[in-house]
Amino acid sequence: MHETLTIPATPSADPSHVPPLRHGERLTRDEFERRYEAMPHVNKAELINGVVSMPSPVRAHGRPHGHLHTWLGVYEAATPGVEGHIDATVRLDLGNEPQPDSMLFIDPACGGQARISADDYVENGPELAADIAASTAGLDLGGKLLAYQRNGVREYIVWRVPERLLDWFVLRDGRYESLAPDAAGVFRSAVFPGLWLDAPALLRADLTVVLACVQRGTATPEHAAFANRLAAPR
Repeated sequence: MHETLTIPATPSADPSHVPPLRHGERLTRDEFERRYEAMPHVNKAELINGVVSMPSPVRAHGRPHGHLHTWLGVYEAATPGVEGHIDATVRLDLGNEPQPDSMLFIDPACGGQARISADDYVENGPELAADIAASTAGLDLGGKLLAYQRNGVREYIVWRVPERLLDWFVLRDGRYESLAPDAAGVFRSAVFPGLWLDAPALLRADLTVVLACVQRGTATPEHAAFANRLAAPR
């Protein structure tokens, strides 16, 4: 009498199942996007040098973020051809897909280096990225800074909230250099004429003074010439 040996079939992977993102996990950019899109409850996740970063929510982040983006929004309103985005994911390269807190870039139709993809991602490095480093200074000033540098993000701002410090980097000859403020603590963008920032006022949450400063910048002849260049036919 012969017995029949039955080998159970190996269960096939369920193509509808998408594993969750996990902080510190190494993923390809395509897999990162697939998992992130399947987790609409997650507000922020980034891929930096092929590693997933999911910072914990922090209470010190919200108000500074609002002030920073309001400042950039005033400049955007005064400068047709410039776009401001908040918490938008950026496809930099195959190993880096950050989500800067705020960014400013020139419309590609006006000669800008970034573009919006068919599936609504920002691709290539924006002219300016900004991050609130309430608990992520090590990443923002480490791996993320190097990724932005490699991918041609021309200016990068990091506001270190707990330390009450603001770093502004400018890309020169392929490397970031610190932009120095004037004697009054006012930064002037090297890429966006008229984008002036009163850093002491920002750090003490005096939004009225911050906005008055950028409005002075957008009233300068340099800003008018820049706006005219963006409006010129291409």
